[in-house]
Amino acid sequence: MKLNNIFVCMLFFAGLQPAIGQELLSDTAGQYKLVWADEFNKDGAPDSTNWKFENGFVRNHELQWYQSQNAYCSNGLLIIEARKEHALNPDFKAGSSNWKTNREFIDYTSASLNTRGQHAWQYGRMVMRARIDISGGMWPAFWTLGINKPWPSNGEIDIMEYYRNMLLANIACGTSIPNNAKWYSKIKPVDSLGTNWSKEFHTWRMDWDEQVISLYVDDLLLNQVELKDLVNRDGSNFNPFRQPHYILLNLALGGDNGGDPSATSFPRRYEVDYVRVYQKDK
Repeated sequence: MKLNNIFVCMLFFAGLQPAIGQELLSDTAGQYKLVWADEFNKDGAPDSTNWKFENGFVRNHELQWYQSQNAYCSNGLLIIEARKEHALNPDFKAGSSNWKTNREFIDYTSASLNTRGQHAWQYGRMVMRARIDISGGMWPAFWTLGINKPWPSNGEIDIMEYYRNMLLANIACGTSIPNNAKWYSKIKPVDSLGTNWSKEFHTWRMDWDEQVISLYVDDLLLNQVELKDLVNRDGSNFNPFRQPHYILLNLALGGDNGGDPSATSFPRRYEVDYVRVYQKDK
């Protein structure tokens, strides 16, 4: 059962325990308190007080053009939809060497949402319940970035990332080389998780405190790294995981890691039931 966000917040600020299922009860039982959530219960566009959109060709030489039209809420879910579409690239420049501008046409569209500039948190538990599409070329993710410094010196946490039959749990910090990350990655083949795994909803979780970051799927620990090991390797002594991070949700296609979507039928969907953030009492 899902509650309206306003009602959840009313209960939270009143000091009451919202009865929205055993999962939330167990999350709050260990000193965690719900501080923010989007339950996606209102049909239509995602809540603009929570989410902003990326636009265009953005990163990793990916095939999709990001646009807000590909994300919408329906029947209690956020749906991020990848579509096969053919349109002119408005940023096209003949003879350009930039991958974002040398493509004359857009062949695929999708959406990427984030809470940057609206919501960010330092430490806590971040949880997403979702169903991911593992068709050829799909590259869905639930991740965070730090609010200060350029990537990767701002720190990246991939709570959920999938491509080419692999479920990944990654943490990255910066190095002395711009745009070159130091990765702490763990991979779980989806085939090892059971028959029809991808057809079901699953829960991804990050527990992050002053000592360690732990990444889970369905309470299975996938990766764990101590913060003392996550200082940027650039001589700055800056630890990007001792600052607030914001959340991103996106469905990418192809590019550096996503694989080939040419044999995949469209549209494809990444369906998110909720995203919740908990923090411990100080």
